[in-house]
Amino acid sequence: MEHIQTVKIQNPEYGDTYTAHIEKNSTGWIGQIQEVPEVQCEGRTPETLLEILKTELHEVLIARADAWDKQIEEDIKAGRLDRLGDKALEDLRAGRCKDL
Repeated sequence: MEHIQTVKIQNPEYGDTYTAHIEKNSTGWIGQIQEVPEVQCEGRTPETLLEILKTELHEVLIARADAWDKQIEEDIKAGRLDRLGDKALEDLRAGRCKDL
């Protein structure tokens, strides 16, 4: 087995950089995204593996964002954020806010 190689993967949509750890095994190449450990893939060549990792990373990030959006919507509907909104309005009315 060869040593693990580290490759940076840029997410062009958000500008984030992720770290892929790839290595050769007996049947090709395996890799994982360090910051998103559920992204683990295999490919025949390092180039193919990196493309698969990028695709899988994108899909996981989209799924996470969708789950976040769904949770926020559920929290809003259930009134879980009302207290925060009320506090923000109270701070605004009391002059405890600054323009950004």
